[in-house]
Amino acid sequence: MTDRVRTDPHISGRAWRDAARAAGGALVFSLPMLMTMEMWQLGFYLDRLRLLVLVLTAIPLLVVLSRHIGLEDTRRWRDDVLDTAIALGVSAVVCTVLLTLFGTVTALTPPDEIVGKVAIQMVPAAIGALLAKSQFGAGSPDDDDDSLRKRDETYGGEMFLMGVGALFLGFNVAPTEEMILISFQMSEWHALCLVVLSLVLMHGFVFAVGFAGGSEVSPDEPWWSPFLRLTLPGYVIAVTVSLYLLWIFARLDGLSLDGIVMAAVVLAFPSAIGAAAARLIL
Repeated sequence: MTDRVRTDPHISGRAWRDAARAAGGALVFSLPMLMTMEMWQLGFYLDRLRLLVLVLTAIPLLVVLSRHIGLEDTRRWRDDVLDTAIALGVSAVVCTVLLTLFGTVTALTPPDEIVGKVAIQMVPAAIGALLAKSQFGAGSPDDDDDSLRKRDETYGGEMFLMGVGALFLGFNVAPTEEMILISFQMSEWHALCLVVLSLVLMHGFVFAVGFAGGSEVSPDEPWWSPFLRLTLPGYVIAVTVSLYLLWIFARLDGLSLDGIVMAAVVLAFPSAIGAAAARLIL
């Protein structure tokens, strides 16, 4: 009984600490969007079907992300679902409080508009909440080495993390009018050069520059092997995520096929950088 009494405060303190980390991660990852006018407007007028699709597709993504890096070192999918629920709850509180302090949500704001504004901000905030342990937890005396150690990554897991990185960075800029404006200003040659630059930067980020956490390449392995195995699929993921975000935020409405391709190429540039950076920090 004595041991249980001694243990309960430790468990309670650790739970509060993890909640604080989650709130900090949600704040850091969502703050740029919480202070962006386009995101406020989208929460008001975005078609509720698209908003529902965003939330429903985000939930399984967050569950799988929790399996890789979450608030706790989980062993069962049930724990990952609980982890995701905590992250979403903390994110909802953080977003609601800040939107209220910014005057974006007031006592006169209709409930439907409040739900829309908070829901659209919750996705990047929840990603930040789940990543809080890997970003803020290192060096904590209460965490053992196993809980902080990254799981051995499979090829599929590595592609998934690239997708998360592409989603996060793409989410920051996809709602803005500048994405479409840039695509209107560019010619086909500009778009082709941007595709090449995206691929070069992705490949250089991970392999050439030698950042800690980058995949190691054998000296005997030709340069094109990791390019075809990792960089090119990563860029395809970035383009796919970009098209998904552009559709969610209604940026493709009324565009021709050429306009859709150009908009996807433009958004795929930051998304590709996010995909490459995710492999280094997650």
